[in-house]
Amino acid sequence: MTAHNALIVDLPPITPVYDDSNLNGVAGLGHVPAPGEIDVSHGTILYLEDVTVSFDGFRALNKLTLSIDVGELRCVIGPNGAGKTTMMDVITGKTRPDDGKVFLGQTFDLTRMSEPVIARTGIGRKFQKPTVFENHPVWENLELAMKTDKRWFASLRARLDRAAQARIEETLELIRLQHHATRLAGELSHGQKQRLEIGMLLMQQPALLLLDEPAAGMTDHETMELAELLNTLRGSCSMMVVEHDMEFVAALSGDSGKVTVMAEGSVLAEGTLDSVKRDDAVVESYLGR
Repeated sequence: MTAHNALIVDLPPITPVYDDSNLNGVAGLGHVPAPGEIDVSHGTILYLEDVTVSFDGFRALNKLTLSIDVGELRCVIGPNGAGKTTMMDVITGKTRPDDGKVFLGQTFDLTRMSEPVIARTGIGRKFQKPTVFENHPVWENLELAMKTDKRWFASLRARLDRAAQARIEETLELIRLQHHATRLAGELSHGQKQRLEIGMLLMQQPALLLLDEPAAGMTDHETMELAELLNTLRGSCSMMVVEHDMEFVAALSGDSGKVTVMAEGSVLAEGTLDSVKRDDAVVESYLGR
């Protein structure tokens, strides 16, 4: 089940937190959060510690430890087989770790939660291949993905109010599909479908977006359009982008953004893109000489 159609379920209780933000379901200063809000009082949205995953004796993740700050856009690079997709599978509940901790904020222990519940807490995931409702117009794709009560009896009574219509229109403009609102999604180009799916995830109001090789198969122009979109989203939600296209990574990370390099299931290096490109271990393992 994807983040687009997550079940409505009760979430675990959350203890009071105190910090200075109130964005996308993140609890703010002096605010006692309701169920579903994320405790980020320490400034961290995602935390993995010593996460290990083995498949038939092969360690896909080997004591992996990393964290992502609130509002951060983190690029993760590394060779095939480094464990990047397995890491995302663990975060979203698709794969259970053999050992280690995985927390969203300070309260949500993701290792104890199901995939639908994790989606409901505020994590949206985009796979490499775009997943859209091809036989429905672009507008309806965004409407179907909207964060609402999806139970059948609620859906029968559901009507778009002005606020919901405004959100769809704003999202269409953000993903640059406002002139394609009535087109069937199946008629869009590959790059447009990728942006539409990101728009569908945004309709869920996520606190954390996981994007697995979103630039794969795109033209250079489409890749830069996607980079502009993600840079526009910077700060409105936290993002983890797994990617091989180094020009795309450079467009996202800039001069000061942190890049994580994975190899053999653990973090090999972290730092700016320039610094990790000069790291001998990274050159040896991934970039080549």
